[in-house]
Amino acid sequence: MHHRTLGRSGIQVSEIGFGAWAIGGDAWGPVEDAASIRAMERALELGVNFIDTADVYGNGHSEELVAQVIRDRRDQVVVATKGGLMGHHRDPKGEPVYDRPEKIIRAFEDSLRRLGTDYIDVYFDHIWWNDPRETEAFMTALAQLKQQGRLRAAGVSTDDFSYVQHFNRDGTLDVVQLDYSLLRRGTEQHMLPYCQQHAVGVVVRGPLRMGMLTGKFTSETQFPEGDVRHSWPQEDWFKTQLEQVEQLRPLTSPDRTMGQLALQFVLNHPAVSVAIPGAKTPEQVEQNVAASRRPLLSQEDLSLIERVTAGGAA
Repeated sequence: MHHRTLGRSGIQVSEIGFGAWAIGGDAWGPVEDAASIRAMERALELGVNFIDTADVYGNGHSEELVAQVIRDRRDQVVVATKGGLMGHHRDPKGEPVYDRPEKIIRAFEDSLRRLGTDYIDVYFDHIWWNDPRETEAFMTALAQLKQQGRLRAAGVSTDDFSYVQHFNRDGTLDVVQLDYSLLRRGTEQHMLPYCQQHAVGVVVRGPLRMGMLTGKFTSETQFPEGDVRHSWPQEDWFKTQLEQVEQLRPLTSPDRTMGQLALQFVLNHPAVSVAIPGAKTPEQVEQNVAASRRPLLSQEDLSLIERVTAGGAA
């Protein structure tokens, strides 16, 4: 497993991490807690040291599962979690839920309790709409938590470039979590170069395009009720992206699956610190981790990728 530095934070992270949204059990179809724990254990065995979760994943259940895995090796695992969506935009009176620093600190402390730890390595503002009151509240709260030693790195999870610029106006943003993949390359234009220039670490969510880039989906694929992808087969873009995946198949081989190709593409960008594909089983973890090998992509690989996906700026 290769490691990288998480921006100005100086934290060393495995370039393949573990995305813990699916194990929350409320958005990605059926999942068993025992299998989720085995998957995380296997990830750590294979050199993964970065686990990303959020308070809203399974209404805190994901964090509770992560707690079971890190309990006896807390200092060996970089734990990232997020706050801001648990309140769902507005309270019953229509006011921002996270409009004051003390509210954010309470949410942070709730995550500490669920994770069974007294500090968090990376805490992300999980709000992607730009309400000035919430933005300022998060910036103030995260600064206080860092000063207290309960937080190592402050982050924001967003694809809004202007939001990142605002959050980093004083040069205090440590990490950005953003959506980036072979099929979603819009962040290459402004966000990734900015992060590289300003020493902001980059955590890539969606490197497998929520499973699309595993190459397992077809025009006949159906997703169960309760799966965030349930409506995908009815969307026009679904067919288009299936066709793009098929055009990329010549780059796969017995030694490189479609998913591993997708992960290597993300890791090939110099601004990227860690990619966090989701996994629900040890076997999925093993497939993901195998992407951390060298060389990543050849110039011939990149040329074909450019021809197939250059329009993927969404």
